[in-house]
Amino acid sequence: MATPADGTTRLSPNEPAHGLRAEIERLRDEATHQRKLAHRRAEFWTKTDIVLGFPAALLAGTAGTAGLASADARVPAALAALASAGFAAGAGFLRSDTRRRANKRARHAWASVEAKATVALAQQHVTPELLGDLLECRQTALAAYDAEEPRPVAS
Repeated sequence: MATPADGTTRLSPNEPAHGLRAEIERLRDEATHQRKLAHRRAEFWTKTDIVLGFPAALLAGTAGTAGLASADARVPAALAALASAGFAAGAGFLRSDTRRRANKRARHAWASVEAKATVALAQQHVTPELLGDLLECRQTALAAYDAEEPRPVAS
């Protein structure tokens, strides 16, 4: 083990813990990358939800008002209602709100993996059990994209 002037501890490549430490560093780097990616995806799906949902609501209200206002406005109202239905169908098809929530869950799960890996690297002795725990957290983070939100427990 070498200790440079800055006080950090570095393991020599021939120590058994070097492979474990390298794998934990790899997991931390992967978690950092995936957390940032999930954050960008959550932002994208938030914008998509707004871009499709707001015009659908606005056009539906406008179509209803125009259709009830006069007989001459019924054709434009029908076109606005069709456009509104198209936006609503697009929002339903893409499930942008569901995808946003899934990416937020994944972002939190990857942040947890990243934090645990950082703490593990700060420890002087790294064990295979610690790596196993991190790999389980990684599996949880991967499953966060598909999992549904936890339901409240009925009392």
